[in-house]
Amino acid sequence: MLDPRQSIIAIAYVFSAVLFIFGLKRLSSPATARSGNQLAAFGMVVALAATLLDQQILSFWIIGIGTLVGALIGTYFARTVQMTAMPQMVALFNGMGGGTAALVSVAEFLRLSRAGETISAGEAASIALGTIIGAVSFTGSIIAFGKLQEILPGKPLQFPLQRLINGLLLLSMIALGFFIVIGSAGTTGLWGLLALALLLGALFVLPIGGGDMPVVISILNSLTGLAAALTGFVLHNQMLVVAGVLVGASGTLLTLLMSRAMNRSVANVLFGAFGAAPAAESGASSTGNRSIRQTTAEDTAIALAYARSVVIVPGYGLAVAEAQHTVRELATDLEKRGVDVKYAIHPVAGRMPGHMNVLLAEANVPYDQLLEMDQVNGEFGQTDVVLVVGANDVVNPAARDDPSSPIYGMPILDVDKARNIIVLKRSMGHGFAGIDNALFHDEKTRMLFGDARKSLTQIAEALKTA
Repeated sequence: MLDPRQSIIAIAYVFSAVLFIFGLKRLSSPATARSGNQLAAFGMVVALAATLLDQQILSFWIIGIGTLVGALIGTYFARTVQMTAMPQMVALFNGMGGGTAALVSVAEFLRLSRAGETISAGEAASIALGTIIGAVSFTGSIIAFGKLQEILPGKPLQFPLQRLINGLLLLSMIALGFFIVIGSAGTTGLWGLLALALLLGALFVLPIGGGDMPVVISILNSLTGLAAALTGFVLHNQMLVVAGVLVGASGTLLTLLMSRAMNRSVANVLFGAFGAAPAAESGASSTGNRSIRQTTAEDTAIALAYARSVVIVPGYGLAVAEAQHTVRELATDLEKRGVDVKYAIHPVAGRMPGHMNVLLAEANVPYDQLLEMDQVNGEFGQTDVVLVVGANDVVNPAARDDPSSPIYGMPILDVDKARNIIVLKRSMGHGFAGIDNALFHDEKTRMLFGDARKSLTQIAEALKTA
């Protein structure tokens, strides 16, 4: 007869899995993302409660103290982190998940070894793979955090024979993993496997440029999910397997979608060292000495006030200036004048997947005004004014028109087809791709230099008298 406790745990796990699936589905739209997050969080609470019912729990005090400390740290960072630092926080949290999966795999191997229990080949394979993938995700996420936080240079960091060394590390890990599976390597071999995986994770991300960090974070997220699923096999916990598979699958799909949005393969992102070449080598993508046309906040306000339709294109510069609330207030003022205002969102704008959606949602921008690239590109030809705030490569016409450009073929927002274009930017500095932006030299483009929040505030003030 089935133990009632185990029946309750099994039912709770199934219920949690259903909540995870529906929560993940609702995360696909900004309008339902909040409720989706709440569903998934409630599913996690149920799963944790069911796990605590398991007879194998040895110390509730240790679990309680750990949960309390983690909750306090997580709550503090969630409430205090700036929106510009959100990608860094995501990278850190993801790294912690990978590191935890690796440590749990190691701990379970040590427990079984000390208890003298026989470790089956399947369990040993799950332990070895969980250790490798979790450790790679941990140090890879730490390096990604360093690049995003600008502790490390954002450009690709390469050294001689890097790929050869990475290949040798991978072969060494495969050999060690094989000996662990067949039982010829003890705890020393597993510790060696962990050390090699930690090193490979760092060397794996170092040669990837800052502009590719959104894709890298997505890849590392999927690796963390896979590591968690493998840990679930080791612990015989089906809920952990389900949650890990969901995270891994969704991260993989997101990676493929983002790579497609950049018109680059995942292999090119990981091994292409995008942005490593100096800007001068970008050939015809350089705009030479072509002139630019500057404007003022007052002239921008007049152009916006008499427009019928305005599309705002946010980029990382908007996040840096923390100007999301300011641009929302400006849009509200324009709407009061009868102007149709929309926001054009590029899939890889910012430094993490969905960065601009999160940024604008934090400013309470209506979800129906957020248009994805495929939705909005057909409307630029009928748009009176496009206001580009901090975006660069995602609006560069060279991606569409210049075969010699390193970003040629990348789908972009067709901003240059609008009747008038106003670009808010600190300087004429390059984007992540390290090349000039032909849009800035377009006859229809006017540049307004300065901090985005300050410029938007000046525009809003001038709009009152326009």
